[in-house]
Amino acid sequence: MTIRYERILFCTDFSEDADYAFLTAWDLTEKYQSQLFILHVLHSPYKDMPRLADKPGEGVEEALLSSEVIEKGTQRLRARYESKMSAMRNNCEFHLVSGVPFVEIIRFARDQMVDLIVLGAIGSTGSDRISFGSTAENVIRRSHCSVMAVRGPGKIFQ
Repeated sequence: MTIRYERILFCTDFSEDADYAFLTAWDLTEKYQSQLFILHVLHSPYKDMPRLADKPGEGVEEALLSSEVIEKGTQRLRARYESKMSAMRNNCEFHLVSGVPFVEIIRFARDQMVDLIVLGAIGSTGSDRISFGSTAENVIRRSHCSVMAVRGPGKIFQ
């Protein structure tokens, strides 16, 4: 049996591990000639978001994300990652959403019928780990597809 990834989701929080995970996601995208989705989740201050129904209510997304915020966030994603891509840029989409990161990552992956999620093993903040557990751990436990958590080189478990 041959494994083939046709739709890859790369999730970023702009951390060092996420940047390193991008290299893995891009390598797989080129290898399999896949569609790549690049997603950043603006963390919502609402701690009850994971308990909401699967689909956000009408108007909720618009209330949390203005078109200006979406545009600036998408520009930041493009500035960070587009220069690291080769000729296959047309197979890439940039997305910005708001909410609890692991919930939105899983929702996006399911809605886009993603085969593989690639993300950094350690995020940009340590405070979420105390109250929620790590985003990577929650995505791994709850995802419908394979998940690759990439650790940057030189990181040592303490």
